[in-house]
Amino acid sequence: MKIPFSLPVIDTDVINEMMDTLTNTGWLTTGPKTRALEDEIKKFTGAKETLCVNSWTSGAMLILRWFGVGPGDEVIIPAYTYSATALCVMNIGATVVMVDVKDDFTIDPEKIKKAITPRTKAIIPVDLGGWPCDYNRIYSIINDPEFLLQFTPTTERQKKLNRILILADAAHSLGAYYEGKKTGINADISIFSFHSVKNVTTGEGGGICINLPKSFNNHEELTFLRAFSLNGQNKSAYEKDQIGGWKYDIIDQGMKANMPDLCASVGLAQIRKYKNIFLPDRRRIFDYYTDHLKQYEWAIIPSYEINSSISSYHLYLLRIKGITENQRDKMIDSISKAEVGVNVHYTPMPMLTLFKNRGYKIEDYPKTFELYQNEITLPVYNGLTEEQLKRIVKVLIKAYHLL
Repeated sequence: MKIPFSLPVIDTDVINEMMDTLTNTGWLTTGPKTRALEDEIKKFTGAKETLCVNSWTSGAMLILRWFGVGPGDEVIIPAYTYSATALCVMNIGATVVMVDVKDDFTIDPEKIKKAITPRTKAIIPVDLGGWPCDYNRIYSIINDPEFLLQFTPTTERQKKLNRILILADAAHSLGAYYEGKKTGINADISIFSFHSVKNVTTGEGGGICINLPKSFNNHEELTFLRAFSLNGQNKSAYEKDQIGGWKYDIIDQGMKANMPDLCASVGLAQIRKYKNIFLPDRRRIFDYYTDHLKQYEWAIIPSYEINSSISSYHLYLLRIKGITENQRDKMIDSISKAEVGVNVHYTPMPMLTLFKNRGYKIEDYPKTFELYQNEITLPVYNGLTEEQLKRIVKVLIKAYHLL
């Protein structure tokens, strides 16, 4: 029985939504389906405003540029995350400041506190695996009078916010809760990923949730960002295509980051079933793994529900107590030979060539390496059967005993 690590849901609803786009709307790029997906995300999360883009990375670059972050500025991120969290900062010329994480894989607020300087313009906490960061503690730090006085605004939006921007990397956490609040509304800006392996997918894509404080008009900022994601053009091609709608303006030096309707169609069909079908099914898989592994002293179960904080069940980040990186790799080889797909999330950035060449050292992030060296991500996707889950657990246990 071959069990892949990840499979997207391509069901009748997805096919019908895509066929409707292809045959009935007369439109393929950004248009009514993208707007409908934005409305669904806004309704699902409770966000003040939502904008769909063509990837998490482009969305993060768009927001950092919107806030005026650039050369000479610093952005604090965790060392344990996918490289896009750093690349969105590097690609606009700003400096990445990495800090270590806690036992639950999320950024350590006390390390943030030590890393803030007058050049710090933004912090990007990462909800790794779908488990939310400690946003209350992060906000208590940036609102401390010491750091408010230290903040050095250089643009009008920075002056309006008058503190460090919190940009949540919520790539994994659509549907999670932080202390009773849905992800998407816990930070100034939150960005979801709709990449093919995510809980809801558009193939490639991202969703920006805007929840700026009262000093901002969120709808006005959405209007600007919508244009900013279209090369600065104040009308989409769909709007220009309407009879008499040809006139437009370029209001700023924007990016090409818009989501096409073709992509939105897939996500639109999926998000309508996410709350009542997809999320409970992912919870079923998490519970199965936990119920069948918690008896083993060597299995370190990931956090996915503590009080009113609940995961989105994106990644089951299992850790194997007391093993080395080499032993973990041997376990993965054994599991792979049994035709079960597992993964590691992630190789820490300071261990990757790009970042090593820029002076980042894994020795500076001991907790990150401690988590990485014995982590194995188990398959979690809609449609996994109990028979498949039973085999995954059996193969995992056998691989451990082969060490």
